[in-house]
Amino acid sequence: MGHDHHDHHHHELKLSEVSRALVIGIVLNVIFVILETITGFWYDSLALLSDAGHNFSDVIALVMALTAFKLLSIQPTKEYTYGYRKTTIWAALINALLLMVAVGMILWKSVDRWMNPVEVDGVTTAIIAGIGIIINGVTAWLFVKDKDKDLNIRGAYLHMLADTLVSVGVVFSGLMIWQTNWFWVDTVTSWVIVFMILVSTWSLLKDSIRLSLDGVPKEIDSSKLRDHILTIKGVLSMHHTHIWALSTSENAMTAHLVIDKTCTFDDAANIKHEIRHFLEHENIQHVTLELEKEGEKCSAKDCTIVSEQEIHHHH
Repeated sequence: MGHDHHDHHHHELKLSEVSRALVIGIVLNVIFVILETITGFWYDSLALLSDAGHNFSDVIALVMALTAFKLLSIQPTKEYTYGYRKTTIWAALINALLLMVAVGMILWKSVDRWMNPVEVDGVTTAIIAGIGIIINGVTAWLFVKDKDKDLNIRGAYLHMLADTLVSVGVVFSGLMIWQTNWFWVDTVTSWVIVFMILVSTWSLLKDSIRLSLDGVPKEIDSSKLRDHILTIKGVLSMHHTHIWALSTSENAMTAHLVIDKTCTFDDAANIKHEIRHFLEHENIQHVTLELEKEGEKCSAKDCTIVSEQEIHHHH
């Protein structure tokens, strides 16, 4: 129990840092959206207004990530025995989908612009976008160190990175238009940005769908785990292994182990302790093991195919 408490405490420390980064990001972006909206109406600039809309979707994305992290700290109840941890996975999935929608909107707008070129005030656009680079860049930087640890942080990071790229593109095209009056630069720039956002979002979408469907998290090699567990003295075989994500930062595993019939109760306790210790280092925090003596019939109807009854029995 003490050990669990320590682990939880360690988790909280990281969460408070992440929450602070998200709050700073939300405040900075809300200020920027207000600035862009006012300037957009003042200069009648569609580019600025649509960018304000895009940045507002980022604020929503950051708020969602923050809410999901806050829900992580809610204790499990009788009805929700895992608490609300899974919301972190949903937030990552919705974030990836929002980025795809943003890409669709940018493409649609750019095709329209290509057909009907519009005069753009290059300098104003470039100045506002320049402020955007600073705000989005700073926010993205807040998430750099944790982005590979958590899918949700990666979602927030990608949103901010995408925005920074959009702003760089807008500054570039604004200055080009100011110098050359080639209004088509605006459209081509947005196509390049769309391509970059798509490439970075694809893996986020794939990973969050995988976790939503209780797939084995990408960083866990299940055959490596199995091979190691089978080397433990007294363990003969392992079946009904399930590994899934409880949240974007916690994983669980259940398995049936067949142990040597000469194993005593103490031996069995040692085997479980050793496996738990090993799995903790492999980022699996919640482990349930069912031990069967050699020659004992498995309680499930079929040991290779997971039966309906087995699934209900586990979850």
